[in-house]
Amino acid sequence: MKKSIICVFLIAVCAAIALLCGTNGQEETGAYLRVHIRSDSNAAEAQAVKYLVRDEVVAYLTPIVAQCDTKAEAMAEIGSRLGEIGTVAEKKLAEEGFSYGARASLRREAFPTRVYENVALPAGVYDALIVELGSGAGDNWWCVVYPPLCFSGGNNVVYKSKIAEIVRNFFAR
Repeated sequence: MKKSIICVFLIAVCAAIALLCGTNGQEETGAYLRVHIRSDSNAAEAQAVKYLVRDEVVAYLTPIVAQCDTKAEAMAEIGSRLGEIGTVAEKKLAEEGFSYGARASLRREAFPTRVYENVALPAGVYDALIVELGSGAGDNWWCVVYPPLCFSGGNNVVYKSKIAEIVRNFFAR
C-alpha cells in the first residue's frame, strides 16, 4: 500500500512539473533533424522507387552526418548540399525509368507522433530534410538525421530516464 501511494505521488509530481515547465514539445522537437522522402504517389511503383532513392540518399548523407557533432552542424552541412541531394535522388529515379524529378529542401514542418524502433517522437514542429519525388503527394519514408538514428544503425543510441531509474530502483527493494 505504501509503495502504491508513493508511486501515485511521484506520478502526480511529474505531471505537475510537466504542466508547469511545459514547452509544448519545443525542446523535444528542437533536438531532432528529421528526413522525409515523399513519393510521387501511392502507386506501387512510386512507393518501391521511394525506397531505392532512400538507400541512395542515406548512403550519400551517412559520411557527412557522421562528422557532425551538433544538429546545427548537420543542418549546415546538409543545407549546403541540397542540390547534390536532389541530384542523387534524380539520378536514381532516372536509372529506374522515372522521368519526374526530385527536390530537396530544409524546412520546419508540423508532424504527427511517430515511433522509430525504440524512439517515439511527439507530434510537433520539426526541422526536416524533405526530399520530394515528383509531386511529393504520396506516402513518405522518414527517419532522424540528427541524432543519427537511421544513419548509424540506431542501435548505438541509448535513451535514459532518471525518473524511470528512480522508480525502478524503488520497486526493486
